[in-house]
Formats: sequence, structure tokens, C-alpha cells
Amino acid sequence: MDARWVFRELSGIGRYTLELLKQLGERGGAFRFLVLVRDGARRNFIEQAAGLAGKANFEFAELPHGVFSLAGQFAAARLLREREIAVYHSTNFMVPLPAFPRRRPHAVKCLCNIHDLIPMVHPEFTPRALKTRFFPVYRALMHEIARRVDGVLTGSESAKRDIVRLLGIPEGRIAVAPDGVDARHVPGGEKPSARGGPKTVLYVGRCDPYKNVPGLVEAFARLVREGGVDARLRIVGSPDARYPEAGETARRLGVADRVDWAGYLDDAGLLKAYQDADALALLSRYEGFGLPVLEAMACGTPVVCSDAASLPEVAGTAARLVAPDDLAGAAAALKQVLTDPAEAARLRAAGLEQARKFSWRAAADAVLRLYGEGA
Repeated sequence: MDARWVFRELSGIGRYTLELLKQLGERGGAFRFLVLVRDGARRNFIEQAAGLAGKANFEFAELPHGVFSLAGQFAAARLLREREIAVYHSTNFMVPLPAFPRRRPHAVKCLCNIHDLIPMVHPEFTPRALKTRFFPVYRALMHEIARRVDGVLTGSESAKRDIVRLLGIPEGRIAVAPDGVDARHVPGGEKPSARGGPKTVLYVGRCDPYKNVPGLVEAFARLVREGGVDARLRIVGSPDARYPEAGETARRLGVADRVDWAGYLDDAGLLKAYQDADALALLSRYEGFGLPVLEAMACGTPVVCSDAASLPEVAGTAARLVAPDDLAGAAAALKQVLTDPAEAARLRAAGLEQARKFSWRAAADAVLRLYGEGA
């Protein structure tokens, strides 16, 4: 497994990789694993975070190259050949192309995750991302990967449809394996707002335009100014200077003093943020999966999210769904959740039930089935 996607600040892909490794450490006894990492520090972190220390069927190899670098491409291909690897799995879309010619069968089976194709589906949603700025290169690369991989994993039927339509990968080579919720995500104690003070609306994620954070800020401003709700908006995620629009919107609408930019939080901090929030809001125009929806539900926090892409699959009937640009509708839904105890209790109970349908164990079982087919 190529775990070079695990960085110091965990992204969604880094979290996916860690959770999968944790489950494979518990359930993958029929296989021997070689985990590729950038350096010793990442090895130590992954070994501890995924509980792999002392696992006899796990070992690590350091590849001090990025997955996109030319040196990294050839170094990974050479390592796979020298170690006589049976199955290579990248938890994101990039694979070492020299190891996998277009012609089949491959000496090494190639699996990769494609979590989404946002730059191809909606290039306007990622205007400053490298994938969009160099879109012809990204598109050609994705088609080249599609020709070479033996199997693709993705998290939703929505993402699978995009992969079939835009990359031409046959449906039979794509496995849908939804993300799970870690057992640490459980309800906390009494919400801080129960002791008086403002309600907290939580957002977790990046600020790329497809996340629609400026729209969320505008919906929040309507909630406070027109709905009369005493609330604060807490935005959790690494700051990104490329996308200042959400902050500008908060200042323009006069709610900047009610917006808390929490930045990146570690696991303990993020869990507490979920548990303390009175509602999670995610008004994305596109999501390959949308893990914060499930994590909030597992923590007993009601969810208001958009009805776009994969989110209806993830949320089911356990969230208040609105069109991503229906900001008045989002504000109204948030107001009801925050001011109607019966509605909040209904969503809390439904969310807990919905979250129980998703587990990392099930995701790992799907991956292990693919490993068995390729070994």
C-alpha cells in the first residue's frame, strides 16, 4: 500500500489511508503488507496511529520521493519489481506508471482509489487548484491511469457514475466501498449552549469553491440577522490563502465577529468540535463522499447539508437536505434545528442510526476482496 498520502496535517485521503491500515492490521492476516512511506517520521506516525507496531505481516519501505515526481515514479516501479509485489494499492489516483504498461495482464496488479473527479466534472469549482490550472495535463494523466489500472475503489455510486462517464472505466472494474466512522466518534456530554450563550454551527473541510463556504457564511448571516438566532459559526480546516472569499463575505455581511476560524484540529480537537456543535452545515456543490456528515451524526450532532452529488447517499433521511445555492432554505433549516428541540432530537436519533450503517471494517472487507482477486 502506498501511504505517501499521509501528511503531517491529515487530509481526508490521509485519514482514509490510516483507517484502512488500522483495519487491515486487524483483519488482513492472510496477506503480507509492505507500506510505502516518505520518511522515518511518517513511518513512526503511521505505525502508532494505525496500531501496526509488532504486526509480523507488516513492514515499511521508505521512498523519499513525491508520488508525482519522476524519480518517485521510477523508484516505486523498481521497488515493486525487486520485492516481487503481487498487488499495488494507491489510496489516491496517482500510480507509478512505469510499473503498469497499457497491455495486460500486469505482473503486479494495480489498484487505486479515485475519490472524486471534481476538476473534470466542474472545473469552475477549483479555479486555483493545480489540477485546473494545468487541466489538459491532469485530464491526460487521468485517462492514462484509467487505461492502466486493474481496479478502482471509490466511496459512492455518484462518484462511480462520474468515473464511468468521464474516464470510460468499465463498471466491473470499479468497486464502491463507502468510508466508515471510527469508534471514537460518539456523543459527548451536554452541549455548551445548553448552559446559555450562542448556538454553534460547525463546518469541517477545505475552502475550495466547490465547498461553497461563502454560501454557508451568507446562510449563517441570514440565520442571525433575519432569523434572530444567537449563533456562532465555527470553521474547522487548514487556512488557504487562495480562497479568501468566505472571510470577505463575513466582513461584508457584518458577521465576522461571529465566525471562529479554528484552523486545523488534531483528532481530539476535531472530535470535541463535533460533540460541542449544535449543528453541522455542509452546503457543498459536490462531494465524492462527505465524511464530516457521518462523523457529526455519530457524535449526535444534527446535520444540514446539500442535496448534491454523493451527499444524499451518505445522509439518507437523517439530515435536512437543501439545494446548495438555496441559502434562504439553508438558513430556515438551521433555524429549525437550533430552535426546535423536537426537530433536533429527531435528527440526532436518525443520525446515530444512519452513521451505524457505515464502518471502516466494511470498507476494509471490500479492499481485501480485491486484494484476493489480484493476488
